[in-house]
Amino acid sequence: MASVVEKVIRGAVSRVLGGIASFNRRWLPVPDGPYPYFTGLHEPAAGEYTVENLHVTGVLPPELDGRYLRIGPNPVHRDTRGHHWFVGDGMVHGVRLQGGQARWYRNRFVRSRKVSEALDVPMAPGPHRGRFDNVNTALVAVGGSAWALVEAGSAPVRLGDDLEQQAYDDFGGTLQGPFSAHPHRDPVTGDLHAIAYRGDEPDSVRHVVVSPEGRVRRELRIPVAHGPMVHDCAVTERYVVILDLPVTFSMKSMLSGQYFPYRWNPEHPARVGLLPKDGGVADITWVPVDPCFVFHTANAYDTADGQVVLDAVVYDRVFDGSTHGPASNPRGLERWIIDPAAGSVTRRLVDAAPQEFPRIDGRRSGLPHRFVYTLGLPEAFTPDIVGASHLFRHDLHTGERQRHDFGAGLAPGEFVFVPRHEAAAEDDGWLVGFVIDAAVDATDLVVLDATRFEGPPVASVRIPHRIPVGFHGEWFPAR
Repeated sequence: MASVVEKVIRGAVSRVLGGIASFNRRWLPVPDGPYPYFTGLHEPAAGEYTVENLHVTGVLPPELDGRYLRIGPNPVHRDTRGHHWFVGDGMVHGVRLQGGQARWYRNRFVRSRKVSEALDVPMAPGPHRGRFDNVNTALVAVGGSAWALVEAGSAPVRLGDDLEQQAYDDFGGTLQGPFSAHPHRDPVTGDLHAIAYRGDEPDSVRHVVVSPEGRVRRELRIPVAHGPMVHDCAVTERYVVILDLPVTFSMKSMLSGQYFPYRWNPEHPARVGLLPKDGGVADITWVPVDPCFVFHTANAYDTADGQVVLDAVVYDRVFDGSTHGPASNPRGLERWIIDPAAGSVTRRLVDAAPQEFPRIDGRRSGLPHRFVYTLGLPEAFTPDIVGASHLFRHDLHTGERQRHDFGAGLAPGEFVFVPRHEAAAEDDGWLVGFVIDAAVDATDLVVLDATRFEGPPVASVRIPHRIPVGFHGEWFPAR
């Protein structure tokens, strides 16, 4: 009986969700004035482009042989009714570096059902799982390919080397439920660990493990309340760190026609779960934490005395009132010491400056790390974040914070760390990311030397148009 009731509830929620798009277009009022996520730095790219042999300023390190890819929202329809930045149609931007040259730039929409209908192009093959097939948030390497990811529903999208080939892929039919935008790689096995959720399963989240070859080897349902939004998690050598925090599914918001139906919920207890990587539900140690929210973790690792260290960017609360931006009551970068024996979380402020998109040397995933790189945000967050013109480099051993300023009118996004070679030290490599030049409506792919973080860029690649503000990028080496 319980399974029948569950199916009926899921079917009702899916039907309501499926009708939101048409409901929004027909009935929701259009806001007066320019809409923040269709203008300024967020203005969608007008089309898909291919540019070859791009101009390089400086000298591109010859060791950078591969592709820098970044994904983000790029709505095909500029309909503001019910729109939210987080749910814009996915577009992937890529630059191929080889032999000290920038061979090409390409941007391609993820060929969802909506994009296919709007642009009259073939839809990407594979399991679309209804109309909730928008993939726009992050990228990861699995089985030698780049995969585009989103949370709360759609199967990932496997991308060809030149971004022309795309396929929705549930890891060869092995993924039974949703996946996550932020899986983390196990330092021992190379598996990807994710905590996944979706709106029609408000009573559970899932621990999903994907092998290096791209097959799901574990999918554990974990009971929760209220349908929490779990954007990120973390992994250590022993545990998966689950963040069950007070942003939850809101039926009221969904029925009012909002594309993003998650809100701050003061009735939802905040807690952190430590799940042994192959353990069951009964093996999870839940530890309470003061109410707050985390979009992105930097890393986590085990200590010799049985505790877990977690570094993350933290907010007092989000989506409490306005849902426009990700930043509300920012607390900056924090270090949490999770003590499962004592049942406590000790929170220590690392840096109070507003910041986001924490990244580390990916080789340190789940292991002790020294350096964290973040995007500095303006003191007063607005959707048009042209005031964000700097990156931070945190040395967690010395406590030193360095700042790289790009200059007035230049707006960086997330930067990723690329080691100089496989055996290089943790800070011996480059930081790579897009920087918008608002004055000329263009973009540069900028390369910084991580060992000379405050110094001028090593090189920059000019892309002759503005790439809209987006989400996450990744470096995919040719080898």
